[in-house]
Amino acid sequence: MKLYYSKGACSLAVRIIIHELNLNAEFIAVDLKTKKTEHGEDYLKINPKGSVSALILENGEVLTENVVIMQYLADTHKATNVLPPVGDMKRYRVLEWANYITTEIHKSFGPFFSPDFPSDFRQNTLLPLLERKFQLIENHIKNHHYLIGETFTLPDAYLFVMLRWLTPVAKISFDKFPNLKRYFEALKNYKSIEVALKEEGLG
Repeated sequence: MKLYYSKGACSLAVRIIIHELNLNAEFIAVDLKTKKTEHGEDYLKINPKGSVSALILENGEVLTENVVIMQYLADTHKATNVLPPVGDMKRYRVLEWANYITTEIHKSFGPFFSPDFPSDFRQNTLLPLLERKFQLIENHIKNHHYLIGETFTLPDAYLFVMLRWLTPVAKISFDKFPNLKRYFEALKNYKSIEVALKEEGLG
């Protein structure tokens, strides 16, 4: 199994889940600007979308999209601790949050990485929208250790990565979100996250 990733990108969430499930994988870095891998491969031939993550399975199939990859890993390894089984309502709460993070949070960061968006539009229109979305999670996490109560699940890995972007990318201070700050600081010391950060050379 091979995971194509970019340092500090959303692919970090998949790396975290790989470690959470104690799986063996080869990690191959991708330069998202040149679309070349660290071995000089044309990444677009591996994943025509040009984005990370991409997971090469043992049978050679390529799987993309973070939420789908994480769900696949959990289901195929019967990891009901991070994704409860079909029929358990908690499963759908896990997927509900995972989908909210990928569609509402992750995609909202896009313009902050792109110089094509005017800075005043980002500041006056996009920033307030992103802050409102994080406020929803801030309110939810108030009385929980994790997104789904007291258990680390798939969306926690994804949300951790988004919170890493909060200040350096969107210039949003954690002072506005004390509950998320507490949650984020605690996750830094969570074993699978700690290992993933170390591997990517992230402080």
